[in-house]
Amino acid sequence: MPNVLYGCRGTFFSRFMGELSHSQPLIFLTMPSFDTVCEPNMVEVRNAVDTSSKEIGTRFDFKGTSAALELKDKEITMFGDAEFQLTQVEDILRNKLTKRNVDVRFLDIGKVEKIGGDKVKQVIKVKNGIETEDAKKITKVIKESKLKVQASIQGDAVRVTGAKRDDLQAAMALLRKDMTELPLSFDNFRD
Repeated sequence: MPNVLYGCRGTFFSRFMGELSHSQPLIFLTMPSFDTVCEPNMVEVRNAVDTSSKEIGTRFDFKGTSAALELKDKEITMFGDAEFQLTQVEDILRNKLTKRNVDVRFLDIGKVEKIGGDKVKQVIKVKNGIETEDAKKITKVIKESKLKVQASIQGDAVRVTGAKRDDLQAAMALLRKDMTELPLSFDNFRD
């Protein structure tokens, strides 16, 4: 029966069934694009915190003190007896992060807080995602560059689209040069 319906072009059924079964697939032409993101490798951050904690436990100048590191979600908490100890712990953490190829610009260091007696703590937040102010700066830089690309904010990422692959690579180079305060990476490069 379907062969009869498809073969008869003049009837209502053939037109109706033919449109459903023989319709041309829509081909969407996608423009090349990439996403600009700011995401740390949290596995490497955890490893750096763990190795820093081991080093703090074995160092002679930290014996008998309350110097410690703790990672919860995306916050690193440093504990110590004085601010000077916190700077030493932070220095150890920075060294371990750079050895593991984690950019230290991901760290947002908070204020030193006193906790019970002479003990102090400091909270370091690990940045994840591009904040709206920074995303607006990125789109502004791209628009002012006069490149033939468009930037759009999508959540905590900025998508850059353009007609040519070379324009996108020029936009990447521009962002690396102009946005030095952010550890940007580029994902989902589509041709």
